[in-house]
Amino acid sequence: MIRPWSLVAALAAGLSLLAPLRGEAQPASAPAGCPPAAIPLDSERFQAGMSQAEDHGFLWRIAKDGRTSYLYGTIHAARPAWMFPGPRTTAALEASDVLALELDLLDPDVQARLVKAANARPDERLPAALAARIERRMAAECVDAAPWRAFAPEFQIASLAVLAARREGLDPSYAIDLVLALIARDLGKATASLETPEAQIVALRMPTRQATIDFVTSGLDELEAGRSGPLLAHMATAWTDGNLTELEGYERWCNCLNTAAERASMTRLLDDRNPLLAAAIDSLHAGGRSVFAAVGSLHMIGANGLPALLRQRGYAVEQVRFGR
Repeated sequence: MIRPWSLVAALAAGLSLLAPLRGEAQPASAPAGCPPAAIPLDSERFQAGMSQAEDHGFLWRIAKDGRTSYLYGTIHAARPAWMFPGPRTTAALEASDVLALELDLLDPDVQARLVKAANARPDERLPAALAARIERRMAAECVDAAPWRAFAPEFQIASLAVLAARREGLDPSYAIDLVLALIARDLGKATASLETPEAQIVALRMPTRQATIDFVTSGLDELEAGRSGPLLAHMATAWTDGNLTELEGYERWCNCLNTAAERASMTRLLDDRNPLLAAAIDSLHAGGRSVFAAVGSLHMIGANGLPALLRQRGYAVEQVRFGR
């Protein structure tokens, strides 16, 4: 069974996104069969990627008070070619005054606060056997465990889930969010974080010690059974194909909302955060700036998704269809 921790990985891969920024490498003793290391992005590769890029994901045009802004649904781990925005996505970013992300991880202050907020508390120490399982899983996924030990257990597991997706060809080093942040800076655009690092960490933490232990145990079970990658790959396929219908039906295929605890976790990660994200986007737009808001694609679906919430706030909302 795929548990909600897998969707935690898809929804909030912030800590995994920090890995390429901090230059963390595979351990020298990595076992055979490791996924290929990510290729660093240099100016030549960036220019080639942008010239060949195709539009992927989900884009909406939103308008209010005579100004147009945009919503763009992303994924936090991708294939190399996907990280470059295509022509229509790039045009929307260029037409906007500010890039708004869940968290702008190129901002040193955001990085430092995120790491501080995610540090494990003394009462979050895991039983020794469970901590040892995490260490073994890190080695199996060709990850140096040392930089991650200070983090809360939930985030070690969520990060492992994203890193395990490298075996499906998806790597957090190719995150769309990071490349958009680089492009915005190259264009001289302002950037903004729609959430605080502290608030995002609160949403992701389990409510009790036993819930944390259950979360870690379930996550390790799924990782060790090799069942985590296929869920993220399914979501990535829906994203790259622009298949919003498939993404909207994730409850049908994720097998992740079977218990009250699972449903509460998803409510905390999506339903509770979406109104705050919508309010932050509205505040930027109302302040006189056109906004390109790029957040995880699961925040875009359903009656409590950002397109619906901004429509309730008086915006004209229209999905931009990418031709295939």
